[in-house]
Amino acid sequence: MDRVIKKAVFPVAGLGTRFLPATKSNPKEMLPVVDKPLIQYAAEEAVEAGIKELIFVTGRTKRAIPDHFDKAYELEAELEAKGKTKLLELVRNVIPDDVVCIYIRQAEALGLGHAVLCAKPVVGNEPFAIILADDLIDGQPKNCLAQMMDVFRKHGSSVLGVERVPEEHTNQYGIVATQPIEGRISAVKQIVEKPKPAEAPSNLGVVGRYILTPRIFPLLETIGRGAGGEIQLTDAIAKLLDEQQVLAYEFQGKRYDCGSKLGYLQATVEYALKHPDLAEDFRHYLQSYCLPEIG
Repeated sequence: MDRVIKKAVFPVAGLGTRFLPATKSNPKEMLPVVDKPLIQYAAEEAVEAGIKELIFVTGRTKRAIPDHFDKAYELEAELEAKGKTKLLELVRNVIPDDVVCIYIRQAEALGLGHAVLCAKPVVGNEPFAIILADDLIDGQPKNCLAQMMDVFRKHGSSVLGVERVPEEHTNQYGIVATQPIEGRISAVKQIVEKPKPAEAPSNLGVVGRYILTPRIFPLLETIGRGAGGEIQLTDAIAKLLDEQQVLAYEFQGKRYDCGSKLGYLQATVEYALKHPDLAEDFRHYLQSYCLPEIG
């Protein structure tokens, strides 16, 4: 099996109800953190890791996402006419020219597993990555997906991005039981979707980064509907464990849960504090307003 990952799937068909009314007509993935939407951070992470095909699984209200990655002729012409070259470059270079964007419509909201299954005709018989834009990860020293791709190249097994979550929050995540292999890498022995704290096998939660072998597709086709009447990716991964090794990788970096209002606000503040054009002024503002200890 080829150990080079060329394709990444972005499930972006969700309704974003936790951010209503902001997401009534605007996709949650288009919510900006400072001056870039969440989906652009996710796409940039994939491109930086070497991905060449970005596969967006969208819904009928997500027109803004393909528009964002498309060429904006009128805007570019106006910026060029006004000599705003820096802004023009930002607009033109949302993604590199050698990266392809592909859009697939998820006709029904049948869960994350179903969204991934919708990408099967494009992914084909190749290993691939999945990135959930809700989870904004500031990976160090390299981005999260690039770290996971290093693991995949070495071991040739599916890889789940995980982090330790508060025990009282296990019912918000897929939780894995693992056996250590080396460093931050462990073998997944069990995966449970959103267990109650008393029933969780650990506090290692799967967050929005996956590298999966193509064997996941026939499993998604046959598992049927699980929790919430949806096709759950976690259920298919549990079946995959019976056939193949699956690894858990505790990535280096900080994750912001931008699917929650608090996580989104935290990301906005912390990304603003390291923004090259805003950091100093924004830090001074926070000092004067309520956080004099920041310095």
